[in-house]
Amino acid sequence: MKKIILKIEGMTCSACSNGLEKYLNKKNGIYNANVNLVMNTASIDYDDEILTIDHLNQFIYEAGFKSAGKFKNFDEEKNNNKKEFIFFTILAIVLLFFSFLNMLNIYNNKYLLLIIAVLFLIYGFDIIKKGIKNLIHLIPNMDSLITIGVLSGFIYSLVMINTNNHLYFESTGIVIYFVKLGRLLAGINKDKTKDAIKELAVITPNQATILRKDKEINVTLDEIKKGDIVICKPGDKIAVDGIIIEGEAHLDESFITGESKPQIRSINDEVIAGSLNYDGFIKYKAERIGRDSVISEIVNLVIEANNSKIPIAKTVDKISSVFVPTILVLAIISFILNINDINIAITRFISVLVVACPCSLGLATPLAIIVSEGLCINKGILVKKGEILEIASKTDTIVFDKTGTLTYGNLKIANITNYGNKDILKIAASLEKLSSHPIATAFNDVEDTYKVKNFKNIPGVGIEGEINGDKIKLGNDKIIKKGKIKSNNTIIYVVINNNLEGIIEITDLLRDNSKDVITNIKKMGIEAIMLTGDNIDVAKEIGNQIGIKKIIANVMPKEKEKIIKELQKEEKIVLMCGDGINDSPSLSRSNIGVSMKNATKIAAHTSDVILLNNNLEGIIELINISKKTIMIIKQNLFWSFIYNAIMIPIAMGLFKFKINPIMASLAMIFSSLSIIINTLRLKKANNN
Repeated sequence: MKKIILKIEGMTCSACSNGLEKYLNKKNGIYNANVNLVMNTASIDYDDEILTIDHLNQFIYEAGFKSAGKFKNFDEEKNNNKKEFIFFTILAIVLLFFSFLNMLNIYNNKYLLLIIAVLFLIYGFDIIKKGIKNLIHLIPNMDSLITIGVLSGFIYSLVMINTNNHLYFESTGIVIYFVKLGRLLAGINKDKTKDAIKELAVITPNQATILRKDKEINVTLDEIKKGDIVICKPGDKIAVDGIIIEGEAHLDESFITGESKPQIRSINDEVIAGSLNYDGFIKYKAERIGRDSVISEIVNLVIEANNSKIPIAKTVDKISSVFVPTILVLAIISFILNINDINIAITRFISVLVVACPCSLGLATPLAIIVSEGLCINKGILVKKGEILEIASKTDTIVFDKTGTLTYGNLKIANITNYGNKDILKIAASLEKLSSHPIATAFNDVEDTYKVKNFKNIPGVGIEGEINGDKIKLGNDKIIKKGKIKSNNTIIYVVINNNLEGIIEITDLLRDNSKDVITNIKKMGIEAIMLTGDNIDVAKEIGNQIGIKKIIANVMPKEKEKIIKELQKEEKIVLMCGDGINDSPSLSRSNIGVSMKNATKIAAHTSDVILLNNNLEGIIELINISKKTIMIIKQNLFWSFIYNAIMIPIAMGLFKFKINPIMASLAMIFSSLSIIINTLRLKKANNN
């Protein structure tokens, strides 16, 4: 099975995206297709042994749309039709002016109105073509409604041009004009919601300096190959992901980590494409290039997240699938009920078709998801699936791993007790430097050490060696017979020539804001649980410090996953936060799996959300953004349904207040704009 994201041209409303999605999902060889109206993309899972990209492109064409090939990036769309739109704006004014004179019998030139109406039909030929095509394929959409409406009015007017009956040439032209205007405005506002993703996509520099045969040459990014040595000077940006082989510099990585303070990077440290070099000269080896880079992966994950549908969006899709056929039926009923007066019948028929345009319904959910994705990225939260933005709002239980999640996972020396005159820290560090045990990392900061002879591991106990003729043993309480120390820290006993000379306590430091995060989670009415493979005493000590009361310790990876399953059986919506290989089963099992940026690859792969700045506050931000997003979506849907509930009966003539097709097209634009404006409130709400 292969997955591909294609750029789609020609979608204008939810009926378009829903119709294309249904058409694709019916095709043999396609496992799943998700079409996104706002992003104008289709994410397709297909059997590459049966289908090729050409087959997929053909399916899209058959459904009445056009595939622009694989999605690559967010190229700025140039408005090549700007002059054309200005011309038809002037022509629309002329059309209304002469229609007004015609109504007052001041100047009666029906053929001039006919010519202008024909020009507008040519201008709206793309709408008419798609509308007819979708009717043929039995997937009617907004274009179908507009097409039936304007052609009905135009053909009637053409037949009756030499009679005294009311003509609809002005309605034909103005409806097409307002539809074009509405799409122009919607397009501008939809593009604004993609700004955060666009910034990520273009954050890397266009050129870089590399070393070839000991010479510095300037190249474009696509000329850089894996293994090339790239030079980065102060003020330059890192061109591709790589590893420093020479030099040191402070790099601004805030775009990816959210950390405002520049981070010092030196030999063997990884660098991320797009980072800004403040002050150093460094050379680094190119490792991940182009679509393999961290930035490209993030952009692709965001696009995939936007192509996945949240549950509330699927409900809207079902409604939209019957919406257009229902409107067609209502328009026909309106026409039949007023058949005694053909002018009124046609006016109401066209008005119902135009006023019920499902654009606002189609924008209600995807726009909110796009804006929310941008907010999450700005907060250092990478959401892989769009559905997470709905599920997160329902979270009632958060399960935390301990090591590397609530703590930094970096062992440090907490306390030293020296019983003799020896420098036990220096002695211990000398042996630990030769050890591969994780505890050895606690001694990394000790630079001055002794030369060690006859070093060896003592399985299950510790390590030993000789320093200046003294026999040294470091390890747990098995190397001593008495004087065992009680502590919640890890204890290393230092034995020199069979005498206990001191003890060194090792601890894992708590994350700076872990206590505040747990406090805020409780205020939100969410239960916090610690789930760890560590011993119960250490876990309880950490729990007491940060305020977690429910602690489950000494559990294996399988048991962790089982506990998550048991919580879900209690109908709890579980968010699991972890970073290790042992967390991956439970991350996958939970409703939402959250991992840190520096998590193991398998943990990052199985999680739904990655905290790019390793900040636990991202969990709270995610839940808050989720709640605001769902609130905005519900508001959008409410106003969209209210609009249709009010305007369709009015257009049908069921109330005293009457509207014509021109008023109907204006109401349609207002409906879509109100949805866009309400959605953009998400940005403002997030800043409060």
